[in-house]
Amino acid sequence: MEDSGAFERPTQDEIGTDIGSLFRGAVRLVIEKVLQEEVRELVGARRYERMASRKDHRNGSYFRGLLTSMGYIQVAVPRARESGSPTEIIGRYRRRSAEVDRMVTAAYVEGVSTRDMSRVTGALMGEEISRSTVSRVTKVLGEQVEALRREQIAGPVPYLYLDATFLDARWARKVENVAALVAYGVTMDGHRRLLGVSIGTEESEASWSELLGQLVERGLSGVQLVIADEHRGLVQAVRHHLPEAQRQRCIVHLERNVLTKVPHRLRGRVAGQLRTIFEAPDLADARRRLRVFAGGLGQQVPEALRCLEEGFGAATQYFSFPEEHRIRIRSTNGLERLHGEVKRRIRSIGAFPDRDSALRLITAVALQTTRIWSDRRYLDMSLLKSVTATEAAA
Repeated sequence: MEDSGAFERPTQDEIGTDIGSLFRGAVRLVIEKVLQEEVRELVGARRYERMASRKDHRNGSYFRGLLTSMGYIQVAVPRARESGSPTEIIGRYRRRSAEVDRMVTAAYVEGVSTRDMSRVTGALMGEEISRSTVSRVTKVLGEQVEALRREQIAGPVPYLYLDATFLDARWARKVENVAALVAYGVTMDGHRRLLGVSIGTEESEASWSELLGQLVERGLSGVQLVIADEHRGLVQAVRHHLPEAQRQRCIVHLERNVLTKVPHRLRGRVAGQLRTIFEAPDLADARRRLRVFAGGLGQQVPEALRCLEEGFGAATQYFSFPEEHRIRIRSTNGLERLHGEVKRRIRSIGAFPDRDSALRLITAVALQTTRIWSDRRYLDMSLLKSVTATEAAA
């Protein structure tokens, strides 16, 4: 007699569910097998085995829930009467595998908020984790903060870039706008290197002085040029800690300051002439182009002209350095891009619960963003050596 029932092909979801269950079962069996071997080492004998060398006796087992990358599983954990349970594999109080914690930390750094993390883990592993759990897990980022803060700076750093960005963090039970100060440099091998990150209650001489003091204590030396904006507190801190270094005012910041004093209808023309001035082949030609601007369009915007003339000297220090370096040492655009990445990652967070959590995330983002720097030479520093030798001979 033929079977009249039609064969129903399983759906893709059903196949995925069965495979997921199979893998979770395999993970559970492997973990339990390893735990049994560990408890055998604690006892000194196999189950029901009589040996004079026995050190302990088994005392049943208990179930422990564990969240893994394959999903949530229940593991039977064996124990001994005197020695207790084996803890090296899954930890004494651990409720998640180490790879899950790494995934949560990586997602947090990528911009997933503590609020959204539960939906992510629920979709991927079938188990949601709380915001407080995410906060505890991501505290491991504090190790990166300490590692960067203690890392010694070996060798001279001819070019030092300084800039700040701002974010909201809770401070004394109130959300305040605080400053994230970032420093990176170009070493004698031509590579960029992240040197320090700190959180200040505001961008001030005290906050910049604290960061620069830490860098000097860690071995910062050989700084020939500091590239930064014209913030008064920053300028004073640089003079105190790096008195022999020249200071390059970021031309992008100067151009923005000048354009704020220009009517909207003239900003395009003024911006074009500003670029022409700072793209001059040498300082003498830049001064000539400034005079041309002052005698022409600059007469229509006297306040903007005055701002440009006052900042011109500090903004043209790059002409003292190799021509091939000038386009990269006349502004803090490299830090601006880093700040943009930080802003993108923290947009979903809103206000940080405290300044320490802000420092942890910003440092992690900065380290991740700048990791590619070691693979690319930013500047040919042999050109700087030749210029220095020529000046010394003269």
